[in-house]
Amino acid sequence: MPKLRKMLTNPNADYIQSFMRLIETQSTKTIATWCINYAKTHILPLWANEFPGDNRPATALAAANDYLNGNIKLAEAKKQIIECRTAAREAEGTHIAQGAARTIDAAASTIHNPVGSISIAFYGGLTLAYDIKGLDAPWEELEKTAIEECLKMQDSFAEVMVADEPNPAKIKWGC
Repeated sequence: MPKLRKMLTNPNADYIQSFMRLIETQSTKTIATWCINYAKTHILPLWANEFPGDNRPATALAAANDYLNGNIKLAEAKKQIIECRTAAREAEGTHIAQGAARTIDAAASTIHNPVGSISIAFYGGLTLAYDIKGLDAPWEELEKTAIEECLKMQDSFAEVMVADEPNPAKIKWGC
């Protein structure tokens, strides 16, 4: 079996660029709220399938949400996000679960770093594709499915966008 890829890697792809342009129009809170909710609904089950007793990714999402709602300080939320990152490292060898934990880490981290929001497409799109097509699927099939998942993400984000957002996040993409 060829070495499995961890993420999509073309930041100049049309589907990534169009998603980035949408993200740029929204506030950090809107971006983070969508990321948390999307990860909770679509990505967290992939982790739970492999590690049903390990709640670190779910706790990271809950802590990020609690921070957004003013219930905890950023430092406490970051502690839980770091635990999710640790879970991802410890999941070596379980490719889909590890990709899910990386995606959840990125989603939860958007509470303080909205640039990471595009990581949901890079990590999550491919993780979902591996889950749908299988780890042995040819790269062309995986990439096609990952792109389809990224487009679904973009559509989902468009549904929660605030029209004429007065305070869009100041994002400088590093990719």
